[in-house]
Amino acid sequence: MTAFDHFAIAAATLDDGAAYVTRHLGQRIGPGGGHALMGTHNRLSGLGPGEYFEVIAIDPDAPAPGRARWFDLDRRAGPPRIGNWILRTDDLDALVARFPQAGRPLEFVRGAFRWRMAVPDDGILPFDGCFPALIQWDTPAPRFSDEGLRLTGLTLRHPNAEELGPIVAELTDDSRITIETGERAIVASIDTPDGPRQIG
Repeated sequence: MTAFDHFAIAAATLDDGAAYVTRHLGQRIGPGGGHALMGTHNRLSGLGPGEYFEVIAIDPDAPAPGRARWFDLDRRAGPPRIGNWILRTDDLDALVARFPQAGRPLEFVRGAFRWRMAVPDDGILPFDGCFPALIQWDTPAPRFSDEGLRLTGLTLRHPNAEELGPIVAELTDDSRITIETGERAIVASIDTPDGPRQIG
């Protein structure tokens, strides 16, 4: 029903997030664009066919949206971190009916790209963002030059892991995704041209 799409590193600014990526992965993150509906902007890089990651931040030049921003960005504080991960589906409406805690489907446009994503009204996904955001691409998803990055694991760490685990298992059977009990964190293990690295 779903597949891993991407993870999102929330940062105070895109420059902060880009520097964080370079420190941890030894790679420069690629270009991106803006999200008028949310007053945010991003930069993205590929993780192989059909997968990628982004740095996302509030766009200081965009008008404030008339709603809470996605990915809990209105409350974001501290250094960059992986704030959320995103699963792709071909039937967002059916998945949201099954998991209403994912939020309401909203339509997004950026250049040639069209997609819908479920966003909670308060912008905060359950389990401090360890519950996945759900996306449906209505146009082909972005494609990236291959810089040799591949996601090999995504660890979701949360104090209520025993509650989170069965929900994630219902949503995806991706064996790279593991759940641990502990202080909230999302950590990605990535193969790079210079060897395995982690970013969280």
